[in-house]
Amino acid sequence: MKPYEILLQNNKDWAEGKKASDPDFFERLSHLQTPEFLWIGCSDSRVPANEITGTDPGEIFVHRNVANLVINTDVNVLSVLDYAVNHLKVKHIIVCGHYGCGGVKAAITNHDFKPVLNMWLRNIKDVYRIHRSELDLIADEEQKTNRLTELNVMEQVFNLAKTSIIQRAWKHEQRPDLHGWVYGLQNGLIKPVFEMKAGAAIDNLYEYDDL
Repeated sequence: MKPYEILLQNNKDWAEGKKASDPDFFERLSHLQTPEFLWIGCSDSRVPANEITGTDPGEIFVHRNVANLVINTDVNVLSVLDYAVNHLKVKHIIVCGHYGCGGVKAAITNHDFKPVLNMWLRNIKDVYRIHRSELDLIADEEQKTNRLTELNVMEQVFNLAKTSIIQRAWKHEQRPDLHGWVYGLQNGLIKPVFEMKAGAAIDNLYEYDDL
């Protein structure tokens, strides 16, 4: 059996198992998508949002990219954000990084990863530059990478708060709260590292006054 055929067989086994344990599962699922959470996570296959949070399909709306970035010119992440906030009416947005992130590790180096990845990783390098005074004091490379992972999550939460999408929802509906988490591959635990409640103050340079 070819590798992709194994995936298809696993899918059949999973679907049959679900129907056996809960005959109405797929019928309910087909009519239900009312998640309270938007999850912006890393594309790393070791960090599946539903599995590590113990949630069922339909409970978390998910967007993933390399190193869980929120970039103000990325139409993909912004369209997901717009849909989650304005149509699904999510109450919480979680940016979840993970220790041992390959994107963060790569961004610390001076290697040329060719144009597209260089462009993407530069956003993480910018986080390093902002927090250079702290990070340059950390001699241990693993500890430095871990701290940059946490700071990157924090900056992506700030990037969410800078959008008119979030600010408009904060002003008119007092939601969503923003959360920055980091997942530990070695112990399976999520560490909250940053939070912004709906309506939190940000640098007024980024605040819109006519929403």
